[in-house]
Amino acid sequence: MELKEVLFPLGVAFVLALLVGPLIIPVLRKLKFGQQIRNEGPAAHQKKKGTPTMGGIIILLALSLSALRFGEKNNELIVLLVASLGFGLVGFLDDYIKIVFKRSLGLTAKQKLLGQLVVAAAVCFLLIQNGHSTDLPLPLTGYSLPLGWLYYPLIVLFMLGMTNAVNFTDGLDGLLSGTSAIAFGAFIIIAMKFHHPETAIFSAAMVGAVLGFLVYNAHPAKVFMGDTGSLGIGGGLAAAAILTKSEVVLFIIGGIFIIEILSVVIQVVSFKTRGKRVFKMSPIHHHFELSGWSEWRVVITFWAVGFLLAGLGLYLIEVF
Repeated sequence: MELKEVLFPLGVAFVLALLVGPLIIPVLRKLKFGQQIRNEGPAAHQKKKGTPTMGGIIILLALSLSALRFGEKNNELIVLLVASLGFGLVGFLDDYIKIVFKRSLGLTAKQKLLGQLVVAAAVCFLLIQNGHSTDLPLPLTGYSLPLGWLYYPLIVLFMLGMTNAVNFTDGLDGLLSGTSAIAFGAFIIIAMKFHHPETAIFSAAMVGAVLGFLVYNAHPAKVFMGDTGSLGIGGGLAAAAILTKSEVVLFIIGGIFIIEILSVVIQVVSFKTRGKRVFKMSPIHHHFELSGWSEWRVVITFWAVGFLLAGLGLYLIEVF
């Protein structure tokens, strides 16, 4: 697979996101699809109230059109699109309820979990139909764990965990757009090395889509992606790791997302068991904000850490 084969879908998705943004953002504003800000969040975020959300539509539209244009319509691409668009649909319903009912929480936890389980189950069904390997490669060892039927329940948990980890990362202008572009950039390289052309094209299209969206999402954001975008990104990222048999490596490449969700877990467990908070606020990006960092400084720092972790992940999987 040649470099130009991924540059075209990346560039087209970027341009599509740039062109679609000015068309969709005014519509979202006119429909009053504005972000509801939690009262318990950082006080500085209250000024963001009313900023159009559900901008993830821009990402998923640009991604889909580019991936379908340049990728072969085979089982691999279907799995990737079902994962990304399926989780994105769950996020869309969540965003829609938040907006229509003017509240900071949309679907109930049980409803959201059920929707995610349905999508994850659909992905597993497609993987089984495609004869996907149930071995789990362990980086640097040359050994794979033969998990058999146990692989699929673990994959469901993996997809749910990763999509929600990505979702928690979406809290500052440009934070998730940048970190997800870095993670998918790593998967372009992985997919090309291990001969998964559709995953490489899909990953490239996602990079282009989120970078195009970043033009409107960088601080001060003109639009937020909402759960529509964050869950769609998370679903696509998990699927890319599964198809390239890089499930373990994703915990390194997507280390920022893991840190974000762990900070929430640590905060909740600590408060419920000891009555004390470990962080000033979770997810951890808010901790740095409340420690005096500017929003832009937090975002740039997290991007830099994301680059380092992506490089480490590629090294562990012996791409370099």
